[in-house]
Amino acid sequence: MSALINGMPPDGVITVNRLILKQQYSLDDLEERVAVLCENVKTYHSNSGFLGGFVCINSGDISNEGSTTGKVVQSNLKGKEALVMTFWRSFEDHEQSHRSETFQPLFLDVLELCENGNEEVAYDLLWSGSSYSEAEAQAAQKAKLRFAS
Repeated sequence: MSALINGMPPDGVITVNRLILKQQYSLDDLEERVAVLCENVKTYHSNSGFLGGFVCINSGDISNEGSTTGKVVQSNLKGKEALVMTFWRSFEDHEQSHRSETFQPLFLDVLELCENGNEEVAYDLLWSGSSYSEAEAQAAQKAKLRFAS
């Protein structure tokens, strides 16, 4: 299995925060506060269980090929909804980071922007992987033709 995040152990934990911006705040406000918070986590928790993370914003696009909930073509949360995903050695390492004196004030600054409060859900990794190279993809396709029933 290829690692999504370098050093991610098979029993590592992924946390997901879903943030929806209040009307009076901008994406720039969110980016600034989340960047400060993420820098804090990297600085103070890279040696105590933090492995990496990313933040993404709702682009507004909805896949009609991959969705079964209707044929909407654009999300009403475009530019308002963000996901903050972090990768940890263990859930306890994550929880300890939230107890940090340096973390809490920055976390509250981010939550001030959110109309939905915050529910941070932890997930166990089932699979991760990267795409095949061109040669690997061709070999995989040939193998499927040869061995698939």
